[in-house]
Amino acid sequence: MNSVHTEDLLKHDETITLINRDRLQQNTNLLLWYRKLYECQFRNVEDITEKAILEIGSGTSPLKLFYKNVITSDILDLHYTDYTFDCHNIDSFEPIPDDSIDIITLTNVLHHLKEPLIFLIKAGTKLKNGGQIILTEPFFSVFSYVIWKYLHHEPSIFDISLPVLDEVKGPLSSANMSIPYLVFFKRADWNRALSDVFTFSTNNAVYFSAFSYMMTGGISRSLLIPHFLYKAFLHFDLWLARAFPKIFGSFFIMKLIKK
Repeated sequence: MNSVHTEDLLKHDETITLINRDRLQQNTNLLLWYRKLYECQFRNVEDITEKAILEIGSGTSPLKLFYKNVITSDILDLHYTDYTFDCHNIDSFEPIPDDSIDIITLTNVLHHLKEPLIFLIKAGTKLKNGGQIILTEPFFSVFSYVIWKYLHHEPSIFDISLPVLDEVKGPLSSANMSIPYLVFFKRADWNRALSDVFTFSTNNAVYFSAFSYMMTGGISRSLLIPHFLYKAFLHFDLWLARAFPKIFGSFFIMKLIKK
């Protein structure tokens, strides 16, 4: 890919990111969905507001609205992020010292990366001993498989020989939503390299949401559901996803703890 075309893609993705960020922050139901997700991600983390938390892919993320101590980062040059760098090179990114971070978090970012497993291993160099990567990615249940596979704009390709993206166009336009699911739930041989660096188990995965994300309208549209009704529905929906994840789960949260 030539440099001019790459620059055009980055500028396009920057514009779309700014638009999506504004849409998300104006959607009160979607903001509540994210707040509940973050509470779930950081559950059992003591003194969370005192931790050094690095977020990868902060473009549209509202995480810092809820946790002011988060260090934001993105590959796009956005005026509101703390660092701009390609996370594939995180191990050589000197402004963040090695062994300095308590938590690295990324939400719906891993499936956009060219080589997600290599990124995770490299990210371990920035974590303190016992530090953790907390990632949230699509889960393919009976219900969500239909949504992700046939109705979502990002591709879900299961017939792949390696957990990598064959083609990378831009940070928003390149994706395979199935890769994290395959790595952690279907292809133990793929995640074996992670076991040298991290402790993790699919038995400890937390399942999140079933219908509630779709009921917000997502970033692309806002469904006019009264907020008080959505709050009640969200509570039930989260119970449904956790009680019957293989039927209703739409996302999974996985924690990788550095050895």
